[in-house]
Order: sequence, then C-alpha cells, then structure tokens
Amino acid sequence: MPRSVNAVASRARRKRILKQAKGFYGKRKNVYTVAKNVLEKGLGYKYVGRKLKKRDYRGLWIARINAAVREEGLSYSVFMHKLNEKGITLNRKVLADLAMNQPESFKSLIAEVK
Repeated sequence: MPRSVNAVASRARRKRILKQAKGFYGKRKNVYTVAKNVLEKGLGYKYVGRKLKKRDYRGLWIARINAAVREEGLSYSVFMHKLNEKGITLNRKVLADLAMNQPESFKSLIAEVK
C-alpha cells in the first residue's frame, strides 16, 4: 500500500505562507523555507509593534498635556495629582485632545483644579 502524505494539505499550507510573503524581496517571497522564517520574524515584530504603539502614544499624550499645563504655571505631575484629588477621571488621551483642539476648555479645567 502506498504511503499517504496528504499533498493537498501540505500544498495549501505552503501556499498560505507564500501568499503572506508576497511583496518580500528576492528569495524571501518564493522559497518556502526562507519565506516561512522571514514571516515568523515579521509576525513577531508586528506583535511587539502593537505594544510599542500604545507606549509611544501614551508618551505623546503626556508631552502634550505637560506643554499645555506649563503655560498655566503647573507641571504635569502636579496637575495630574490635583486632578485625582478633585476626583476628575479623564484619561490622558482625552486630556491631550482637549489641550490640542479645545484650549479654552482645557484652561477652564486647569482653573478648576487650581
């Protein structure tokens, strides 16, 4: 009896990897073993990049809030502490958006905290 290797599933698996590697340079796009290795590496970077993006945005929001608050004579840490004391629960994303796009309302928020 001949050995059954399930060529249909093997080909589908290789085809899926090579389809994902479309657009890569040189052997990375058409040699299965190379494409598989490069793709694994790339997917790992993709996962890490999603975490780094969150970190970068948080830093950007803090910088924007700090710049807006320093114009009013406070520092970022003092401002955040006073917000917490007053029980105002706005996250950094919203605060940064207020500071950039609605400076009047952000100034009134600072005045309320002072």
